[in-house]
Amino acid sequence: MATKKNAPSGFNLDTCARPNILSLEPYRCARDDYKDDGTNILLDANENAHGPGLDVATITGATSDEDGAALDGPARNGAGIPFDIRGLNRYPDPHQTPLKQRICDYRNADSGRSSGGLQPSNLFVGVGSDEAIDAVLRCFCRPGHDKILICPPTYGMYSVSAHVNDLSVVRVPLDEEDGFVLRPAAVKAALSEDPSIKVVYLCSPGNPTGRLISGCSLEEVLQHPSWNGVVVLDEAYVDFSAPGSSLAQLVLDHPNLIVMQTLSKAFGLAGIRLGVAITSPPVARLLNNLKAPYNVSSITSALATAAFSPAHLATTKRYRAAILAQRDRLVEELPRIPGIGRFRGGLDANFVLVEMLSCPSAAAPDNVANHNNDNNNNSKNNNSPSNAIALAVYTILAEKKGVVVRFRGKEHGCDGCLRITVGTADEVTMLLREIRTALEDVYRASGIAVSGDTSPERAPDDVGEGTAAAKSDVNGHAPTLTSTPTPTPTPTTSSSSIRVEQEAERRANDVLP
Repeated sequence: MATKKNAPSGFNLDTCARPNILSLEPYRCARDDYKDDGTNILLDANENAHGPGLDVATITGATSDEDGAALDGPARNGAGIPFDIRGLNRYPDPHQTPLKQRICDYRNADSGRSSGGLQPSNLFVGVGSDEAIDAVLRCFCRPGHDKILICPPTYGMYSVSAHVNDLSVVRVPLDEEDGFVLRPAAVKAALSEDPSIKVVYLCSPGNPTGRLISGCSLEEVLQHPSWNGVVVLDEAYVDFSAPGSSLAQLVLDHPNLIVMQTLSKAFGLAGIRLGVAITSPPVARLLNNLKAPYNVSSITSALATAAFSPAHLATTKRYRAAILAQRDRLVEELPRIPGIGRFRGGLDANFVLVEMLSCPSAAAPDNVANHNNDNNNNSKNNNSPSNAIALAVYTILAEKKGVVVRFRGKEHGCDGCLRITVGTADEVTMLLREIRTALEDVYRASGIAVSGDTSPERAPDDVGEGTAAAKSDVNGHAPTLTSTPTPTPTPTTSSSSIRVEQEAERRANDVLP
């Protein structure tokens, strides 16, 4: 029988590890709870559902596109993988100048600049935006002493990275009464009050708010007369906004501004993990000095560089148009489902933030007409956003329907909210169908009558909403819907109502912002 080796007598993990790491609450996502087996519809991580923004045929030699249509001409030639696999025994380029030049050319053109714009010396590239988030903290903040400022609701990694670096977090919430706009005067007041704040993290479009920050509001913060710190503007979703929405060019006028971008969203390249920080050359030099020497792999660099070529940018543009068409469709059709409340924030990203209500009253006409009016009152007739309902819907969608979204109800101003990534036409069709039935199931399980029910806990024999199938809309065309009957949901009992409430309470404690 083998004897168990004992750990060194002097080793104690609880006293050896840093206290802030021992108490760290890690960043969590929906896929921590729900592993994808390849069959789920993933509308939780704001990925590009159509695929990578690459003309895949020129890389793989494919002979048909994603819809099965035959390819002809140059697309069939198969240019091969855009890097030499025989060079993988060598470390990658530590400077990535050609890639940086491609990014600068793209952003300068987007802003309308023909000269005097961004240069490679303005850029830091790393493993996703998360490397840049952490690098900024390590560059400007002293552990155990300095602080960062965030504006909730916002991206959770800012706080996680702050805690890893033993930094405190100051919170100046967005204005939830006015569509989650930035409050620059409040931010400036906090900076004046506490000079230990060294970094301000802003998100535009916001996550989960989907709202852009105006250039005027950003510059108001940057023009603080005495604060000695840096402002980080995270533009992960800016390519889903109107052309020219990026504020990256402001780094040419403000030496303490850092604009972060990524290829994970509109470019559909989340799998290669490429993030960018755009800033003044002195700040970029500091960030590049502290990074690992070969932080961006040869494969990532080659694919990212290729993504900015004309043929591949055309694919990204086509997918973007398809996503925006489906975003408009969600805005039009979601409010027609009883139990769906207001859209919160803005519509400048590839997702929507929407309320689940405590009762299934249909306020569709009002909500469709005023889809972005955060002042719309859903509290009439005691019908308010409900975290319990939202959590139950989130759970049913993932566990029974194979549709994974994000519960955001624990974040500031987001009571009862789900964040839903815009998918393909087929995925949006399924989402609309399944969220309707999930809401009906939750209400019935809680003893709440649903329209057409003969009693609070039992549906009639025919529930006639039907299912729909839509053709792919990667060219931006409106989907074609066909209806087929939906099976009648199984009636629930009072015990299932108890189980729904218990599960909602458990997830309310488990799910992090």
